Amino acid sequence: MIKRGNNSLMSNKRTSWHWLAGSLVCLLTSVAGAQTLQEPIFNRCATVDHERILQQRDPDRLRQLTELNKQVEQVLENQKSLRQAADNTIYRIPVVVHVVHNTASGVIGGANNGNISDAQIISQIQVLNEDYRRKAGTNGYNTSPIGADAGIEFFLATADPNGQTTTGITRHYYAQKASFDILNDDVLLSQIAYWPSDRYLNIWVTTLKNDYLGYTQFPTAADTLKGLPPTANELTDGSIIDHRTFGRQTGTVSRSLYLLGRTVTHEIGHWLGLIHPWGDGGGCNEDYVADTPLMADGSIAQQSCKQTYSNCDGKGQVRDLMEDYMNYWPDACMNMFTAGQVARMRAVLTLSPRRVRLLKSVTTPLPETETLTVTVYPNPATADPTVDVQLKGFQSFSVDLYDTAGRQLRTTSYTDSPSTRVTLSVNGLASGMYIVRVKTESEIASKRLLVQ
Repeated sequence: MIKRGNNSLMSNKRTSWHWLAGSLVCLLTSVAGAQTLQEPIFNRCATVDHERILQQRDPDRLRQLTELNKQVEQVLENQKSLRQAADNTIYRIPVVVHVVHNTASGVIGGANNGNISDAQIISQIQVLNEDYRRKAGTNGYNTSPIGADAGIEFFLATADPNGQTTTGITRHYYAQKASFDILNDDVLLSQIAYWPSDRYLNIWVTTLKNDYLGYTQFPTAADTLKGLPPTANELTDGSIIDHRTFGRQTGTVSRSLYLLGRTVTHEIGHWLGLIHPWGDGGGCNEDYVADTPLMADGSIAQQSCKQTYSNCDGKGQVRDLMEDYMNYWPDACMNMFTAGQVARMRAVLTLSPRRVRLLKSVTTPLPETETLTVTVYPNPATADPTVDVQLKGFQSFSVDLYDTAGRQLRTTSYTDSPSTRVTLSVNGLASGMYIVRVKTESEIASKRLLVQ
């Protein structure tokens, strides 16, 4: 992609996609209520170092990162060249918050208590929805001509992996550690608590060492291929957030520059495929978004909302987007995703296999079963009946309709799908008995259907 900055084509391409990995770890400092307030400089971006660890675990990961970027670029180019109509789908993301703490009493909430309250968690979900929906009347609203509503919403999961009712919050006492190392404890946290990352956005909220605020694992392309090491991507896919910056002005949220919940807004941007606007590295590098101007190294946390400028092409100063959620300004400065960033996030949701699976799970929320189970209703049917197909995990299957002579009359295929509710067309069929057959790679189940 050639970046457009200051309404002119920018010729300098940003550095390798390898640096895309270098944007996963947090913002660093929080709410900028007082312009002169100075806070400690936090360790924000362990991302490059952590990405090196991820690639050691999975030697194929860099190729997968590169492939996702190519796919996103192609989709965005096709949308532009074919003048495709805007996709107004609202994507809803189920969230599970795993609170990992060492409060032996089990008390929930209170000052300096890592076992944070439900209210603090709910406040963070509210912030995400305000920011990603550009909601009028909230801190997430802007009137910028390049700002956009992402059309992405978040909700605490209402059903757990076993189909049981849940609040979307799990709590785990872990006495062995008072704090976690963001570089090396991601696997440990997933061992303490984890829900399938192709059905939920996992957020681990705990106490982090070395003043880190958070970290998020970046999505890849073929990250669900068989044979990948089980700990390489799937079990650690999600965000790790320090409880002192999780939520908005409540509970243990205490860092004065980061009181508005934008650490998580920023981190989930990484989960959806965004990197920092300066492209990481030494800055002035590609972030693969056309409407964010090239920017010098922005990895040093800003202590106020003072405007800065960059001159990446040597042609003059260009204003940095300090209001962009993917930058490192204090929370109070932020209120925008650009239209280009929104397009990229939405493309990633439809391209990264694990994100695609998650969306399918939301739109077809049937519990899974150990063996293939098929239910057809109403039966007898006077109009198109519903077929509930319940199976284990994600599988490809077909739904076929036969007459009593064994002739196939209808067939529909589903690829890499969870348990799914489908509508079976019987339009134009004579009254009588038919057979509904569902076939996976290893199982077949059939049901009789009477059409009246």
